[in-house]
Amino acid sequence: MARPAVLRALPLLLFLLFLVSFSSSKKFEEEDKPAWAKKDIRDYSDADLERLLEQWDEDEEPLPEDELPEHLRPQPQVHFDPSNIGNPEDLLKMSKKGRTLMMFVQVKDELSPSEAEEVTKLWQSSLYNSHIQAERYMVDERRAIFMFKDGSQAWEAKDFLLEQKDLRECSVENKVYHGYYTPEGKKEKEEAYARKLEAQKVNKKKRKTEL
Repeated sequence: MARPAVLRALPLLLFLLFLVSFSSSKKFEEEDKPAWAKKDIRDYSDADLERLLEQWDEDEEPLPEDELPEHLRPQPQVHFDPSNIGNPEDLLKMSKKGRTLMMFVQVKDELSPSEAEEVTKLWQSSLYNSHIQAERYMVDERRAIFMFKDGSQAWEAKDFLLEQKDLRECSVENKVYHGYYTPEGKKEKEEAYARKLEAQKVNKKKRKTEL
């Protein structure tokens, strides 16, 4: 049984309708484009290319914060804790979270350059085993830079290094710390211990007063 002519022509009619719709929408989009975008790309000027690049950047999804260049990352939020007012290192650690930080590390003069290389390499491995990542660069015969991608880890590394017999000194944020096996370091350790005891006494007295 032959199909009616309308049914036989239906696929063709739908196809023509699609073409008309497509050409209309394309024409509408072309009319919406600015004058520079209607040019042949071979005729684009430098300014046109810059506009095109800006348009692409606008269409792209923003990068996560940890993938942004460091200078574009938002500053870490530092939550002030009145109980830590006597410990500026804690505030520094929080402010350097996620920021690159350098530490200068000096070994004792008794070590040869090759020994200095070996011992700083060993320290780097020990830090890595403690989940503290630092790049190491020898900048002198007995001096190295430890580069921390997460600057807040530098103070944990400092505490470890001060306990090492071959350390002469290390510096973080322009503050010098002497190894505990040096005369200066022994004195600094005693002073730090005295401050810790004093802080404990103050806190204990404060708790009693609150009770």
